[in-house]
Amino acid sequence: MAKTFEKAVTGFNHNIKHKGKVYHVQTEDSGVNNPHIITHLFVGGNILASKKTSYADILNAENLAEVVRELMEEQHKEMLRNLINGVYDNYESTVRSYQPGQLATDAEMAAQPKLPQAPVPQPRPPPPPPPVAATGSLLPPEVAAARALKEKPRINEVGVETLFGEDLISEKSLDEVILSYLASEGEPS
Repeated sequence: MAKTFEKAVTGFNHNIKHKGKVYHVQTEDSGVNNPHIITHLFVGGNILASKKTSYADILNAENLAEVVRELMEEQHKEMLRNLINGVYDNYESTVRSYQPGQLATDAEMAAQPKLPQAPVPQPRPPPPPPPVAATGSLLPPEVAAARALKEKPRINEVGVETLFGEDLISEKSLDEVILSYLASEGEPS
């Protein structure tokens, strides 16, 4: 039976100076739950190149951790060889890079193209006031309709004023309960 590992294999990190710039090569394993190896080539904090290799097809290997480590080493060395052989030399011509601890000058910052700014959202105007009911007061139409009923609905069939309880258990329809509540609002107790 294949012996698997649960944690990712420890990765590799190397800084290498090439043509007057310091490059950083980083290789990581994502572990058996996400079985792939990723190698990034950084220059000045920017990712210049990446390579991702899946090893999902060998998860049942006898010595998986050792095999993954060998794959990581080979991928890491390949990225280093490509860097030294000039494979990525043309990639960086459009990207300004900085050496560790180096900051952009004010002139460089001013020369950088500015990203378009998103428009600042304007505050919404206040909603219009509710329509004036026929009685001249500011009431929603539902309340005005409930108060205009010839026979006012009773608030509580039991006759007890409570927030919860028997007045909520009723044979009335929801519409009747709502109309009853709206008709009673604003009336003196």
